[in-house]
Amino acid sequence: MIARHGLQARRALGQHFLLDLNLTRRIARAAGPLDAGTTIEIGPGPGGLTRALLELGAAHVIAIERDARAVAALGELAAAYPGRLEIVEGDALELDAARLGAAPRRIVANLPYNISTALLVRWLERSEAFEGFTLMFQREVAERLAARPRSKAYGRLSVLAAWLCEVELLFNIAREAFVPPPKVVSTVVRLTPRPAPLAPAEREALAVVTAAAFGQRRKMLRTSLKSLGVDTAVLLERSGLAPTARAEEISVAGFAALARAYRELRGESV
Repeated sequence: MIARHGLQARRALGQHFLLDLNLTRRIARAAGPLDAGTTIEIGPGPGGLTRALLELGAAHVIAIERDARAVAALGELAAAYPGRLEIVEGDALELDAARLGAAPRRIVANLPYNISTALLVRWLERSEAFEGFTLMFQREVAERLAARPRSKAYGRLSVLAAWLCEVELLFNIAREAFVPPPKVVSTVVRLTPRPAPLAPAEREALAVVTAAAFGQRRKMLRTSLKSLGVDTAVLLERSGLAPTARAEEISVAGFAALARAYRELRGESV
């Protein structure tokens, strides 16, 4: 199929094809039952993972692909599984995945590394619309997603992911499994949206305070939070956080408290 459609991987599109059905089936199984609702795949390329999803009983797969060569190739796969594979030609960054197909929705994908974080952040903004995400990232990004306080990898992405989801690192996939091999090891991650965020907070306020805190992560909060434009001493007192603490020491609940206090102080200053 790759030869027939001239579907050699293009670096500009971040393409690294995973064709080993043993591995793609393992990813598909990790996504859980697929026989209800909609399974959304991003960047299917020649359809290695798509085949596994369909083989394992996915009732309705929506494959989003921007490469016209791959769209043509996937047409053959759609013909082999009548009524079960829908191909959407377009850019995943411009589509609202939360509106695709019927619930329950899940996203299962070998994401292009150059847009993987941007895509995940967008989906997390509508996490309530999905029952789960089973995604492949470069290992460094996966470790950031699952990082806990007081670790080097802990940062804004760690806080956002843990605030909204249960995060599990499932297994690594070696470079040699891909065509062409990427420069890094890949890791499959499962994110399961929580029924409600881990702690009460307003999303925009949480984004603002984490940006300020991790923007100067080596400095104490009494210094790094000055850019917020509120009384830092009062902010930290209301949050119950020590002025001498650093961003990497603060739990998700602590950042949520900081976001609530920040929003209150901003409201009081208007």
